[in-house]
Amino acid sequence: MSTGTTTGIQQIHDVGAKALGWLYEHREGFRLEADPSPEAGMLDRFKPLGELALIGKVIFREGVAGSQQSSLAHKLLDHAWHELLDSGARLLEGQRREPLSPVPLEVYVPFRELGYRQPDLESAIRLNHRLASWAALEVLPVRRLGLSAIERRFGVEPSVPETAALAHTWLARRPEPWTVEGHIGYDITHTVFHLTDWGEKPAGLPADIAEYLALWLPVWLDDWLDLKRWDLLGELLVVDACLPEPALDPAAWQGFAQAQQPDGAMPVVGGMPEGDEESVFDLVYHPTLVAAFASALAMSRALSDLGADPAPA
Repeated sequence: MSTGTTTGIQQIHDVGAKALGWLYEHREGFRLEADPSPEAGMLDRFKPLGELALIGKVIFREGVAGSQQSSLAHKLLDHAWHELLDSGARLLEGQRREPLSPVPLEVYVPFRELGYRQPDLESAIRLNHRLASWAALEVLPVRRLGLSAIERRFGVEPSVPETAALAHTWLARRPEPWTVEGHIGYDITHTVFHLTDWGEKPAGLPADIAEYLALWLPVWLDDWLDLKRWDLLGELLVVDACLPEPALDPAAWQGFAQAQQPDGAMPVVGGMPEGDEESVFDLVYHPTLVAAFASALAMSRALSDLGADPAPA
């Protein structure tokens, strides 16, 4: 492990602690439209809440958060579930308005795995899942893999077996590594997230894919670091932590940490955007969530390699 030092581990920890602090201080940014227009739909703004629940699950699962971080994560999740989602009622409304949309399921499952429940929503999802049109939804291969994984986690038969869905993804074919650009980069990261259940099961990566990533991920990390694409760099740092032998690259982590703002916000690319508070939140909440995600997973792997106590002070 190339960052097996106290300094490197502390840097990784600090990135996550600062990111979580920013997310809590700006929790009102995870807002839902009270009366969304029919053209825009009502489900788009649910996705950030599902991402928040996913990251909260990772933080608790990996056990690397100190007491203050754990408390902030609990408060954030309670705020999202009870205040914004009305204890799941908003998700139920969304499922009834758009019965073929998988978004309520994708948002609900990580909350459910954390102990939040909405029985009526579960019934609606199971009913709609029986429709042939649900399985016929046309989506990108990596999205189909994600839907198959979320169906499994919810407890229904995946519309497409995960092995079959994986076969159609870019990463499963292991193409020429120099053809990777932004969209393909995100397809790569999310393929890994779905295969490993967001870092919980690194063994879910097939050996040939793990070998391909171990060979080419360092090159991609260098590329996105040079381009200052912090959101994608953060996701690639998560991918590294999912490998059998994570590199925890010091240069990539140092550049990532230096891009983080003093208040904990992480820009998408380059420096911080300008604009009103809501607009800036919408642009930076995702890379900041990714920073918390990458920190939790990398901290866990680094401390595991050192045989150290997973929970820092």
